Amino acid sequence: MSAFPELHIRLPAWVDDEIDTAATYPTDEARMALAIALAHANVVHETGGPFGAATFEATTGRLISVGVNMVVPGRNAMLHAEVVAFMMAQARVGSFSLGAEGLPAHELFTSCEPCAMCLGATHWSGVRRVVWSATREDAAELFFDEGPVFAASYEYLRERGIVFEGGVMRSEGRAVLVLYRERGGPVYNG
Repeated sequence: MSAFPELHIRLPAWVDDEIDTAATYPTDEARMALAIALAHANVVHETGGPFGAATFEATTGRLISVGVNMVVPGRNAMLHAEVVAFMMAQARVGSFSLGAEGLPAHELFTSCEPCAMCLGATHWSGVRRVVWSATREDAAELFFDEGPVFAASYEYLRERGIVFEGGVMRSEGRAVLVLYRERGGPVYNG
């Protein structure tokens, strides 16, 4: 018996009930709508912070995984929506890299611009494209500190073949942040 605890990551129970895991998402808007819906449901169900993410096969729109922010209920600062989505996707495809040989290209859609940790995780995840809704400025208005993300951070990743696009359905993504604030959700990193 180890003196250290085992870690198990399980998405909230509502995910299976509210997400059609067999659906395909053919457009950027459909993919982003799912990421925002995850964030919204996470707030409404009070199962974590106002962030949702999903990974997809780039060409088919096949849903590979979803993630929601579970920092507070999981008592783990690493459980950001993007990181959870990466971990679930890698477990599903059976590889530590979504860019492994023989796998199709994968993309991450997230309800808010990635923080420093999630941006770093993007580098090793193997995704080829990241698309976000709300911006880091929107998150900062809620007092979330997104950490040291610089223009050079994005340039470094672009040089390694990762494409970034921001502001897709921004008002919808921002509305989830506002709802979280209105409901008195805890800010755990400010």
